[in-house]
Amino acid sequence: MQLRKLAAALLFLAGVSLFLGAQNEPNEIPLSLEECIAKALKNNLSVQVELISPELAELSVAAAQEKFIPSLSMNYSRRDQKSASYSWLDAEDTVKTLSNSFGTEVSQQLPTGGSFSLSLDGYSYDTNRNFMTINPRYESTLTFNFSQPLLKNFGPNISRKDIIVAKNDLEISERDLKRSIQEVVYQVEQAYWNYVYAIENLEVQKQSLKLAQDLLEKNKRSVEVGTMAPIEIINAQATVAQRQADILAAQAEVKNNEDILKTIINVAADIETPKEATIIPKDEPEYKKKEITLDEALSIAMQNRPDLESTRISLENSQIDLNYTKNQMLPQLDLSASYWSPGVSGDRVLYLNDNVLSGIVIGKVPGGLGDSFSDAFGFRYQNWSVGLTLDIPLSDLLSRSQFKQARLNLEMAKLQLKNQEQEIFRDIKIAVRNVATNYERIQAYKAARELAEKQLEAEEEKLKVGLSTNYLVLQYQADLATQRSQELKSIIDYKLSLAGLYRDLGISLDERNISIMDIR
Repeated sequence: MQLRKLAAALLFLAGVSLFLGAQNEPNEIPLSLEECIAKALKNNLSVQVELISPELAELSVAAAQEKFIPSLSMNYSRRDQKSASYSWLDAEDTVKTLSNSFGTEVSQQLPTGGSFSLSLDGYSYDTNRNFMTINPRYESTLTFNFSQPLLKNFGPNISRKDIIVAKNDLEISERDLKRSIQEVVYQVEQAYWNYVYAIENLEVQKQSLKLAQDLLEKNKRSVEVGTMAPIEIINAQATVAQRQADILAAQAEVKNNEDILKTIINVAADIETPKEATIIPKDEPEYKKKEITLDEALSIAMQNRPDLESTRISLENSQIDLNYTKNQMLPQLDLSASYWSPGVSGDRVLYLNDNVLSGIVIGKVPGGLGDSFSDAFGFRYQNWSVGLTLDIPLSDLLSRSQFKQARLNLEMAKLQLKNQEQEIFRDIKIAVRNVATNYERIQAYKAARELAEKQLEAEEEKLKVGLSTNYLVLQYQADLATQRSQELKSIIDYKLSLAGLYRDLGISLDERNISIMDIR
């Protein structure tokens, strides 16, 4: 029974120890490169800022398109007027007049630069004046108006200029967003692989320290048995101290690169990743050879570079602005046409013997507002007019200066496009060369590291039989550490140069199946 209690107590203490140990262990978050990229695109502040630009551009397009949305206007007024009668022929005592007017109009801007409107106006008039033949009187008019510029402001490209430019600006903002996202993806790759290199380099330094410590222990035993001079212990101790300092520097480099990676993926905004957690890279620095010719790379870049597409669209905007300012230099020649149909109705006043001057009213023939509408919509009275208006300004200095400015802006945009194409050619040429060179560096450093391992093994065997010295062994150890570090760095450089090539080609998002719509 006591043994069972003792065993249970030991198990309880072991569990408590494991729990406390787990509590003391740092919080570690394993992340792959793809996961880091996803977090960056979700949380990175620069990406969030750039996502707003296309939304603003879409609103600008909508605002420009409002120009072609029909507009509706309505009006109504009522007037009650009384005045003294100055003549018995006008009225007995007070002249009273009650009038109502109303109107409604629908107007539409046309893609050709003209406008079209349809209006209906109505009017009613009621008075106590004498000798009125229709009282109250109702009038209505249905009117069609059309106007069209024939020179200045003519054509869909001129009337829709603001819409076309706004849509182009929207495309530019989306290309800029794509370029920004590509840059963030590259920054994440750069930070991730630099962090991986720092961690692996720390392991290399630890291995180098372990070799130096093993050699120090061997030297101590050799000094104790009298087969080695005590000075060799001091040399080994100095090497151990130096490599411990190298480890401290490597540890600081790990923390620095981790902080850079955390900043890019914005750990502070990620509720799934504790701020103080240590990121553990899940991806190994593996590599595969990628072969691409300069001509292939240039062809891909010319078709996919978002910044190049933005410049081309900006050039199109400059051409649109030049065409517009050129059009504004033309005379103003406008065609206008109107067609209207009036209608009149009301109560017809009947006088004795049809003599208005008699002033004797014998009856009325009633008529209402609906009768005037029937006349107007029935086109009982058809009227039309056509006219041309020519306006030739005596001075067009302002429009000419704007035209010259637009022409210079277009020339400047063309030069900027050519300059950008030259810079892209240079960048692609360097990027392709870096990919090929870094791959060859990997092979060279791999061979150098294998030789350094063999040299160290041979020198350690020679030291065992007294044919070498501690100094040479320590030197070969340092050489091996250097070769391991350089081989690792060449692999990281190759992966980053490949990532930089994809970015310069404008296909880094396609390579990783990243869609901007998913980010939004």
